[in-house]
This record gives sequence, C-alpha cells and structure tokens, in this order.
Amino acid sequence: MTCRVFVFVYLTTLFIILVGSPVFAAVQDLQDLGVTGETYPVVEPDILVQLRADARQHQPTREEILQKVKTYQPHNLQPLSRASRDRTFPVDMTYTFKKDIVDVKGNIIYPRGYTFNPLDYYTFHGGMVVIDGSDPDQVKWFEKSPYFNNHQARLLLSGGYAYDLVKQYKRPVFYLTDIIARRLQLAAVPAVIVQQGKKLQVREVYIPPVSREKEKGVPRE
Repeated sequence: MTCRVFVFVYLTTLFIILVGSPVFAAVQDLQDLGVTGETYPVVEPDILVQLRADARQHQPTREEILQKVKTYQPHNLQPLSRASRDRTFPVDMTYTFKKDIVDVKGNIIYPRGYTFNPLDYYTFHGGMVVIDGSDPDQVKWFEKSPYFNNHQARLLLSGGYAYDLVKQYKRPVFYLTDIIARRLQLAAVPAVIVQQGKKLQVREVYIPPVSREKEKGVPRE
C-alpha cells in the first residue's frame, strides 16, 4: 500500500468513526420538530457508502502487490558499469568516530577520533559477489563461478531485480546501495569481495566479449 493510499484509508476510517460517534447518535435522539414546506427525496449518494467504495477501489489487489515486489529496487541502488579490465585492490575498513559515542547517562564510551577496524572483531566468511542482475552475461558468470554453490557468499545486485534470482537460486539476494559501493570503492561489476587479513580485497572481473562460455574471467580461490 502506497503512502497516499494509506493516508486515504486512514482518513476514510477516521471519518466513519466520527460519523458513528455519539455526535451522530445525539442527532438521532433529537425530537421531531415537524415538517415545514415541501420535502423532496434525497438523490445524493450516501457519503459513507461512497467513501467505502472509494477505499475499496484504491486498495491494491494481490496481483498489484506481487508486481511491486517483483519490480522493487531501493531508491539508493548504485548502478555500476561492466568491468573493462581485471582490477584487484585492498580496502582498509578502519573507521574513525567523528563524534563522541555516549551511553544513556551521557558518559563517553568512545571519544571522537577513536579509530577501530571491524575486521579485528569480525571474520567476513564467504565474502560478497556483486553483479548486474539485468546483464545475462554476468548472471551466467556467477552461475559458473565457485561462489554459486557457496551460500555463505552474499549476492548483491547493482541492477536487475532480486525477486527473480531469489526464486531461481533459492538463496538470499541483496541490493548494492550507494553507501556500500562507496565504502568498498567499487567502480565496476562483476566484483568479488573477500577478507585478506585485516583488510578486504576487491576484485573487479572482466568478462571477455567472446568465449564467455569457457568461463574466462571467473576468479578462483
């Protein structure tokens, strides 16, 4: 349900509640004041009936919801061009706090300027593979890579739709956001990210325009 539809349904529900409130009951309890002048039948449609009909009309169907799921992409998806060459480089994940980190009482836990490397505390098992899911060559490359049957490897998409690959591969599929792409210094896909000691190693892989079926460009451990 979109935000607009949600607001419409919410306001419609609120209106119905108000109309059905004691104010409406009090009006019905008023004594008959008689009839003055000529009377005419009411030809306008019942406002409650109309509001309910409009609410039902604006509610998405199951097919519409499924279509939105199938074509979902985050607003901050980071598209990347196809790699024109093999490139391997390290990424230092060290981070420096730009402000004090305090507890609920205001006590400083980590001061501004404190530096740490998350890989000192966390082992990045399986690594990550980033592809453009809308590029059939990259999809085939992934299927023939050693990471396809390794479900510890996280699959991220810089393009295409995760729904299709989740259904096909029976595994989680994520999207590459601009924040992740910047942090990993990614410029092209397909790319493989694995841990090497206290740093991450990024490999952007060139898929040759010819002989792709011979699995050229597939990195091996």
